[in-house]
Amino acid sequence: MLAGAPAVSFDVPRVGGGSDSLAAHRGSIVLMNFWATWCPPCKEEMPALEQLYREYRGRGLVILGIDQGESAATAGAFAREHGVTFPILVDEDQNYASSYVSVGLPTSVIVGRDGHVVRGIDGAQTLDQFRAAVGPLLAAK
Repeated sequence: MLAGAPAVSFDVPRVGGGSDSLAAHRGSIVLMNFWATWCPPCKEEMPALEQLYREYRGRGLVILGIDQGESAATAGAFAREHGVTFPILVDEDQNYASSYVSVGLPTSVIVGRDGHVVRGIDGAQTLDQFRAAVGPLLAAK
């Protein structure tokens, strides 16, 4: 529904300190993943996101894990426990999810290099599904 629309960006705290936003990564392919520690499908999907990040970050993929409504301490503890190395942002007010019409968790939104939404994906994905979604975008220059 949002495909082709300009991607909305908010400056939110980043686990580990400082802040981050979608806009800071313009020029890259960005996969925003809305999740929470209490969400079983989010936990199941996290290893696929981490593997995707390790495989494709050198090719221009940024993954932003955007925790919904929890504290930085909670999100950070989960990330450390599960070996997550991509940036985790803490959206306590859930501005991102409401702007992207996230109706459940997990939800992923892929944003192109030009800052426009390419695709929204509801529900947990496998590594192969993520590869199929971002691979062609990374190949196109």
